[in-house]
Amino acid sequence: MALMVGVSGIRGLVGKTLTPRVVVEFAQAYGTLLDGGRVVLGRDTRPSGGMFAAAAAAGLLAAGCEVVDLGVAMTPTVGHAIRAGGFDGGFVITASHNPAEWNGLKTLDELGLAPDPERASRIAEIRDQQAFREVTEGHRTLQRDTEAGERHVDAVLTAVEVDKQRLAGTKVVLDSVNGAGCVDSPALLGAFGCDLVHINGEPTGHFAHTPEPIEENLGQLCEMVRKTGAAVGFAQDPDADRLAIVDEQGRYVGEEYSLALSTAFVLTQRTGPVAANLSTSRRIDDLAAKAGVPVFRTPVGEAHVARAILANDCVIGGEGNGGVIDPRISPVRDSIATMSFILQYMALTGKPVSALAAEIPSYVMIKEKAPCAPDRIRSAVEAVTERFSSERIDTADGVRIDFDRGWVHLRASNTEPIFRIISEATSEADARDLIAQVRAVAQL
Repeated sequence: MALMVGVSGIRGLVGKTLTPRVVVEFAQAYGTLLDGGRVVLGRDTRPSGGMFAAAAAAGLLAAGCEVVDLGVAMTPTVGHAIRAGGFDGGFVITASHNPAEWNGLKTLDELGLAPDPERASRIAEIRDQQAFREVTEGHRTLQRDTEAGERHVDAVLTAVEVDKQRLAGTKVVLDSVNGAGCVDSPALLGAFGCDLVHINGEPTGHFAHTPEPIEENLGQLCEMVRKTGAAVGFAQDPDADRLAIVDEQGRYVGEEYSLALSTAFVLTQRTGPVAANLSTSRRIDDLAAKAGVPVFRTPVGEAHVARAILANDCVIGGEGNGGVIDPRISPVRDSIATMSFILQYMALTGKPVSALAAEIPSYVMIKEKAPCAPDRIRSAVEAVTERFSSERIDTADGVRIDFDRGWVHLRASNTEPIFRIISEATSEADARDLIAQVRAVAQL
């Protein structure tokens, strides 16, 4: 399996496609692109993270960078630290939701944005050509910062718009999957006055379950919500940029609802555009239409959504995988900002999560995967585009076809060697039919 290099960063199998040598080279390439400069370094809790963070620090320092190491830190904490400290960029050791045998690298620019395709390609090009900036004297000393997470939490709390004391004593179950969210997330919930039940809350990197925060992996969280009588359950992924929600009945409400509920709350407080990627539910369009604001659709990938947010002065944006961006904090998906939105919505309305979710327009979404040989991607997308050319087509990222009864999106994953096929309709039968049609045309 090849090292995966793209707009979502670099990911590989530890000790196989991703090694310390590879990390040094990509870090030095990024330092070269920055011509030195000040860089924040952070990592999630994967056991290989310490090794790779040391390699990244070496590469960045070799290029003449000033490096401030946050240690174990949420990816959104790195994004906030860049903005708050006026840094030139950030470098994060994480494979996000990928299984434990993976790790990866993610770069952020001076705004906290993930790189656009051109910048990502330039980093890879410098590495491939070994065209590194080499500093032969005056090397900087690696610095440490242990308070960035606290400052991130403070920023989220400063942005609170309702009386959070209404939630005093509210029981919340948090599953941090033994990832980076373990360290600072409890402080946020404590500041809301919540009674926290923290499961998988040790930052060991030994994931208690498959780390992607989707329904099939969150049985323990659902059960704990029911057992403790909690008002809500939250699940983070290993680098804590995504959040999934479980209602007070112990039911997984769906990763699409993280952005939908957050958007519903934000639009009660502030009026402005919303950004979402092409694989995100029509619920966002319905909520925006009700508020009289536009939705800007982008290719899948945090970088694309974040740039749309900044370019269009959006009040919120994100992706249907549980990734929500509060541009007041940083242009990075942020699980603790998302928790704040959900808790504030509960406090504002006095309603349980199940009732708030029931107020969101209802659709059935189906997400499937298929093996994706690189030489098949283009022909599959072209075949689907041609077959459905009479419908509303968007080819900014693979191909999305919008029908009156629903939509279907076929694209190659940015993070795994697979096709993702997502459909949404008002009925399960229609959603499955749309996927079946696309699979048949694409021969998947």
